[in-house]
Amino acid sequence: MKKNIIKKIFIKIAKFLNFELIDQNDFTSPTLGKKLNENLSINNKKSIILPLGDVKITKKIEDILIIIRVNTNIDIWDQNKKRIFEFSKIEYTLRSINSLIKSIIFFKNKVHNINFNIKIIDDNSNHKNLSKIKKLFDNYDINFELIALNINAYKNIIKTQESTETFSNLSSLLKSFEIAKNETKEIVFFIEDDYIHSVSMIEEMIFSYQRIASQLEKDIFMCPTDYPYLYMENENSNIFIGSNRHWRTINRSLCTFMTSKFLLNKYWDNFYKTCLDRNEPFEKFLNKIYQTEFCISP
Repeated sequence: MKKNIIKKIFIKIAKFLNFELIDQNDFTSPTLGKKLNENLSINNKKSIILPLGDVKITKKIEDILIIIRVNTNIDIWDQNKKRIFEFSKIEYTLRSINSLIKSIIFFKNKVHNINFNIKIIDDNSNHKNLSKIKKLFDNYDINFELIALNINAYKNIIKTQESTETFSNLSSLLKSFEIAKNETKEIVFFIEDDYIHSVSMIEEMIFSYQRIASQLEKDIFMCPTDYPYLYMENENSNIFIGSNRHWRTINRSLCTFMTSKFLLNKYWDNFYKTCLDRNEPFEKFLNKIYQTEFCISP
């Protein structure tokens, strides 16, 4: 009885002094009220990784704009081949968006003070496919807006391309960048519609962004996938420990990545030039940013 009272007093003192305790008898943290195999970080306050201790969060996230570019008509843009499972493109799009929703819900069940705003830029999908996309959101409390792409608005901006599909792709990318420039409050996450997201993706991206950007004391770019083509050359990488994964610096990315409003504004010319013509590589002007700024992937 006396021992328990002393323990409770000790826990209160530790909390008051902003220390966290580890109880090795039952593998819990009595100050956090969590088991050690749970995520111990406190959103927008500190990132806690055993056995490294904690990092004070200076790069806080309270609002995320997610922009998804959708085309349910083209199997693989810019390539004359089928997708590996040979289903129609809408099936990939639906599974991609559904996995993203599940990841957001998984995170929102743990953290309630981050606002998600989703914009879907659709390139000429038929009514049936759009209805299927809308239906995915019916049972969830997530704000989303479906935006129909008007490629004619970019005919005097984007250079004429060899194919309509290439012009449409550049148009939807520029539209996504324009929306981000005008509507991002803190963080923007650009997503293409053929990725399957793990349920922990959003949690790992947010907590790792907070931790690593706070350590570096600067905003960063984050890619959620470990692209195989990045291993074709012998390049040096810096390694960071994120929330539950290790991350490494990269100097190239595709068009699915997360970054801050500050970096979007700082490098707007690079974002804009990416969309004016079919570059080689496609992300040529984005990759130039990574010569100066940190871009990391799992």
